[in-house]
Amino acid sequence: MIGNKNEGLSITLGFPDGDDYDNKKKQSVYRIWKRLSSLQRSLIFLVLLLCGISAIYIFPNLRQSHTTNTDQVDTAIRDEKDSIQKLVIKKDKEKADFIASLKRKHAKHQIDDLMKKVKNQNGNVAPPVKARGHGEDNVLLPPDDQKEQALNNDARLDHGNEDEDSDKDDNVDGQLNHPLKTVDNDFKVEQKENSAVYDYFSPYRKHSSRQTALGLTIVDGIDTAIIMGLKTEYEDARTWIQNDLDNVFKEKATDIGNRMLPCFNSPSKVPYSDINLLTGKAHAPRWGPDSSTSEVTTIQLEFRDLSRITGDKKYEKAVDTVSNHVHNLPKKNGLVPIFINANTGHFRNSATITLGARGDSYYEYLLKQWLQTGKTNSMYKDDYKEAVDGMRSQLVRQSEPNKLTYIGELLGGRSFSPKMDHLVCFLPGTLALGYINGMPEEHMDLAKEMMRTCYEMYNKMPTKLSPEIVFFNQAKKSKDDLFVKPADSHNLLRPETVESLFYLHRITGDKIYQDWGWQIFQAFMKYTKVEGAGFSSINNVRSIGNPGFRDKLESFFLAETLKYFYLLFEDSIDYLSLDKYVFNTEGHALPIYSQ
Repeated sequence: MIGNKNEGLSITLGFPDGDDYDNKKKQSVYRIWKRLSSLQRSLIFLVLLLCGISAIYIFPNLRQSHTTNTDQVDTAIRDEKDSIQKLVIKKDKEKADFIASLKRKHAKHQIDDLMKKVKNQNGNVAPPVKARGHGEDNVLLPPDDQKEQALNNDARLDHGNEDEDSDKDDNVDGQLNHPLKTVDNDFKVEQKENSAVYDYFSPYRKHSSRQTALGLTIVDGIDTAIIMGLKTEYEDARTWIQNDLDNVFKEKATDIGNRMLPCFNSPSKVPYSDINLLTGKAHAPRWGPDSSTSEVTTIQLEFRDLSRITGDKKYEKAVDTVSNHVHNLPKKNGLVPIFINANTGHFRNSATITLGARGDSYYEYLLKQWLQTGKTNSMYKDDYKEAVDGMRSQLVRQSEPNKLTYIGELLGGRSFSPKMDHLVCFLPGTLALGYINGMPEEHMDLAKEMMRTCYEMYNKMPTKLSPEIVFFNQAKKSKDDLFVKPADSHNLLRPETVESLFYLHRITGDKIYQDWGWQIFQAFMKYTKVEGAGFSSINNVRSIGNPGFRDKLESFFLAETLKYFYLLFEDSIDYLSLDKYVFNTEGHALPIYSQ
């Protein structure tokens, strides 16, 4: 029955309650159901139906709620991990930003110092510098923007790409003018006819703004001090040599020349590569029976000059014998292997033909001996011209895709290799020097093409410094013209490219060669300068973040690289005139004689 009580609507199913229910609890469910009225049964069905409907909606929601709770836990864990990761990344970024800030401050300090040095004493600033790029239409930056440009291009800061040591062998108008013994008169040189005496140490000498950015040290660089007009440094060096090296220049040169002469006491008169300067015992190198071709053919300028200074012909006679012997040996289109046996006097025919290590200065000295002797010995000129013709037919190639002209090698004297040492970059300067002394115009064309290639060996590297060796791509679909092997990526502060830039600028007057040189000099300052300790060669020119100091400074950096930088930035063609002086392979200026 349905009761309407004060509490509200209630439903009574008619079950007995209390003890009466307990007595009848075993009564059949069916009988109980039969006792219910139709209304009661309908209500029961309605309640069950409602419960069923509720179950249909409630249970899935409960499961979904459980799943949702699990998902929320997983999401919370992931969010926590993300938060931790973001925190780590943030800390790493803060650390990287801090390091980058230190690097930027350090780079800015170096650049500030450099720009101050580049300003001359009259307040004039350096000539404009081209912005970095590969095209010919690079924008010339005004001096005030150079520092900002340098910072923006400092690949060590925020952008850029990460990534064989071989030895180079080393008066006026036909009359040798011996300098007086006084310091003040040592280097006042007559530059040309009817001109005033040139005083290298004159306080009124003018230096270009780029020249003022250089420096140097003692024996190998003493003539660099003279050329730069650094009188105090020269006097200090001279005093050191006089006190600590026993004698001054002429006597010491004679002593060393005499100590080296036993090298020529081989059966063929081709000098041995090694000698003990104390005992005078000469011998072939420990690694084999041969001398390097460049070793035995790159002492001629020096020994000939020593004979002219001392009046003793024995030095010149010794090297002339070697030159005549090599002249008569068979060659491949004027090209020579890089090894020669001092005992037999013959080339090693299976040796590589290259203008790089162990071969380079043989070709350089063919031209320069002809010039040193006042162009009187045509043997040197003929051998040089034949060699250049051989280079053009056997070794010259162009890279892909930009057609950079380069000089390859003949492995075993036969198989072409697209490998080129940085040492080969002496060639543009030598070719240009030959051109102004009567060599064919195609020599100058090749000089300009090769000069561009040598510059690109610097320009294409992240540090803007050249590696020791590059390989050029020959495939038509190559993406870049050259590539560098990890073992070849070091830079030894070599002078060859700067040397050739000097010759090309001196001969053509084109300022582009000064601009290229200035870019290279700035890269040396940025990546190889050691604060308070000079300069160091580096391990990897492809790494702007960690080029890696090798803790080694070759003397040729002082004797040649810095000297040629200085001469490159000199605009006067009369300064160390190429008509009066010839530079040996170590960058020392020797007078040209009339015979």
